[in-house]
Amino acid sequence: MSELHKFLFEGLPVRGMLVRLTGDWREVLRRRETLGAYPPPVRALLGEMAAAGVLMQSNIKFEGALVMQIYGDGPVKLAVVEAQPDLRFRATAKVVGEVADDAQLAAMVNVQGQGRCAITLDPADKQPGQQPYQGVVALHGDHREPLQKVSEVLEHYMLQSEQLDTRLILAANDEIAAGLLIQRLPVEGEGNLGARNEDEIGINEAFNRISHLAATLTQEELLTLDADTVLRRLFWEERVLRFEPQHPRFACSCSRERVGAMLKGLGREEIDSILEERGTDVEIGCEFCGLQYHFDRVDVGGLFTPERDQLPPTSAVH
Repeated sequence: MSELHKFLFEGLPVRGMLVRLTGDWREVLRRRETLGAYPPPVRALLGEMAAAGVLMQSNIKFEGALVMQIYGDGPVKLAVVEAQPDLRFRATAKVVGEVADDAQLAAMVNVQGQGRCAITLDPADKQPGQQPYQGVVALHGDHREPLQKVSEVLEHYMLQSEQLDTRLILAANDEIAAGLLIQRLPVEGEGNLGARNEDEIGINEAFNRISHLAATLTQEELLTLDADTVLRRLFWEERVLRFEPQHPRFACSCSRERVGAMLKGLGREEIDSILEERGTDVEIGCEFCGLQYHFDRVDVGGLFTPERDQLPPTSAVH
């Protein structure tokens, strides 16, 4: 079972989280096989993003989806992870062209320096006129050098968007996606908190010490050791206050109703032309979970009949 462990360091302005996505991550990859398996580096990229997305969602007080997107001009045109407040997550990628077995982030996404990472917070209950909040960073550091790890990109994002020192260790293979996040707590009290948080960047001794310990964790250890062992090995000299673990899970929000609404938005003429070309039905596959939705001529007629708002109960099949 996938687990998320939150913890605090007693007496220090530092918090941490450790996530291990196991069977749920394997389910993401299994579902993808119906549409064609991703190359190994893309699977690792998505796994690290999935672990990071769950960590970042659990680190904010926000009722809505956190959507992480990495996109650019390389063969990986887009990689997306969505995490909900209850830690349901899903992931997908669009790959066009060959990806070398040893490709790193820059070679997959940021070939000509056009790569970006966008973090979107999409409220669950939008008020009229309310727009999702989005922050975007380039896939390079302050000196224009290309960043080769998702962890580096997200550390850079957190520093720019929230002025908080963050250490992130990520790893993923075909069995598990895991991550460790260590973060300096924001300054509390009166006055200009943003400026005071910024003044603390890079100089907080407690965070720097804990961050240094976290950085000694190898990807192999992160993938093979359980949470208790990791925390004990890294922070055995610290007083760590741990909370009840949570359980992230894979889940997709696609539905027949949503697909029907999308088809309806294309217009009757367009859908009829697809039906004419295929001769049988319109088939739509969810890029996140691989579920296939089929709409025959009767289903399409129901979509465009004003008196009927509900779709007919035609089954969706894998």
